[in-house]
Formats: sequence, structure tokens, C-alpha cells
Amino acid sequence: MAGFKQFTFKKFGYLDFDKNLTGHLLEKEYKTFIKIFFVKAGGRAVVDFKEYDLRQDTLFFVNAGQYFNLNEQCTGTMLYYNRDFYCVEIHDKEVACDGILFHNVYDIPAVTMENQVAETMQGIFNEIKAELDLDDSSMEEMLRILLKKIIIKSTRIWKLDHQINTDEARQEAEFCRSFSQMVEWNYTKRHTVAEYADLLNISPKALNKRITRYSNTSPNEVIKNRIILEAKRLLVHTSLSVKEIGYKLGYDDPSYFIRLFSKQADTSPQNFRLQYQL
Repeated sequence: MAGFKQFTFKKFGYLDFDKNLTGHLLEKEYKTFIKIFFVKAGGRAVVDFKEYDLRQDTLFFVNAGQYFNLNEQCTGTMLYYNRDFYCVEIHDKEVACDGILFHNVYDIPAVTMENQVAETMQGIFNEIKAELDLDDSSMEEMLRILLKKIIIKSTRIWKLDHQINTDEARQEAEFCRSFSQMVEWNYTKRHTVAEYADLLNISPKALNKRITRYSNTSPNEVIKNRIILEAKRLLVHTSLSVKEIGYKLGYDDPSYFIRLFSKQADTSPQNFRLQYQL
């Protein structure tokens, strides 16, 4: 089943998928949309080149431009919408998910669900489907309310899974979220820890200490990983040359960019592109 509605420039829809619909087709058809996948246990998903064997029902939050692939064993539902319908950066105070479910530079936002939680979430997805069948003047706002409900509940699950349950942990998680947002907004222009420390009004040493306190990844690794991830996306999704990609990511010296990519990805940019074009 599928449903779609357009409100002037705002677009929102859903698509049920099963073994007849592969991730490659979804990627081609819905590349420019923000997507939320409810994937049943039993399949395998790849999001931004990281593989997930799904032992539980899982939600994936995928931005426009992210690489994703669902194998033929995957079944579930995809919600999709454009930024005009709902932009998490603008509405972050409402849902506090930017840097957690979306634009998370530490990890791919995957929310695994126990059976009872999955049933509750499935109920919200069903409400959305039913709402799209109505011809009611309040449909747009109701769809947005239900979408926010999914985002807020998923953010709470993520925080519980990551043991964000004390005041100190919440403060540190909020700081890490701020750093994540800073990197997401600036990674094409700012490449050093010192530049981000300056934006956050702390010393590079203090930034390193706070980020590594609750993470196995240093600020420098976070920054470089985000740059290389974008390079991978551009290699797979565009026909830009390696030199052009380097320039786009703020590197004037193509040789330096190629060395950085090869070190971080354990393969050259050209070999990486060939691997995902097969």
C-alpha cells in the first residue's frame, strides 16, 4: 500500500515495502526526501555504508542524500517527507532530536524496539495511513503531530538505550549534541578541533576531554569521519571527480584529500566508487 499528499510545497507520503521492493529502487525514487523506515526483524539494512542484521524491529532515520539499501528480506513501511513539510533544524526545540536521530555525527540513528514498543509505534504508523485516506482540512496538521510523536518517542528510546538517565548524563549528552550539530553545519569549512572549540567557547583540550568522556571517538575523529562520510556519499551518488569532491569539502590540494580518504576509508576514492557501482 502507498499514500501521498501534497500541501502546496509540502509533501508527505508512505510506502509499504516487502520482498518485491529492493533498497536500490527506494534509493532512486525517494532520494531527495527525508525518510523514516520501520523495518521488521529478519532483514539486512545498509545505512551510510554500515550494515545492520535486524534481530528486532528497527526504526531508521535517513536524511536526503544518505546512502541506504534494504535487502529483499526487508519488510515494513517508509514514511517520507520534504523539508517544507517538517524541518528538524527549525523545530528542534519541539522534539530535541537534531544531532540524535538526524545529523548524528557519532553514529547512524537506528532505534531498535522491543515487541510492545514496536506495537505502539506500528499503531502510530497505522494512524498516519488512515489519516492519508481522509479528505479533511486538518489532515496536514494531524500528520505533522503524528510525525512528531514518532520522533519524540524514538528520541526517548535512544536516550534510554544510551543510558541518558541522570542530570549529568543529560548535560553531557546535550553538549555532545551541540558539538554534533556544529560539525554537521561546518564540516566543509572547518577541519580542526581548535576551530570547533572556538565556536563552543572552550579550549581544544577541554573539548577533547568532554567528548571522549562518554565516547570512544575523539573530536578529531568525529570531524574527519563526517568529512569522509560525505565524500563517500558524493562518490556513490554523483559523477563529480575526486578533485571536485575534495574542493567541495574544503580541500584545495587533491593529493592531500586522496591521502586523507585512503587513510580513513582503507581504500582509494576511485576504488570505493567502483565498489558501489558494481
